[in-house]
Amino acid sequence: MTPGEGFLVVLFVSVSHALKAEKILKGEGIPFKLIPVPRHLSSDCGVCLRFPAGFRERVLHALSGKVEIEGIHSLE
Repeated sequence: MTPGEGFLVVLFVSVSHALKAEKILKGEGIPFKLIPVPRHLSSDCGVCLRFPAGFRERVLHALSGKVEIEGIHSLE
């Protein structure tokens, strides 16, 4: 990760989708961390995946057609 690049989070429609995405990204060697969904993004209890912003396209490609995502947001 480049300094100042920041992080993005990907939100999922369910926890099971997040866990499936975790397995996929781990297999692809993409750096990420499973974290609670930030309250300013959703009031639902749940988890999301945080990853370096520079990996956005790789994450989208890896998850495309395999996991339903709710959205990708910048973490500040």
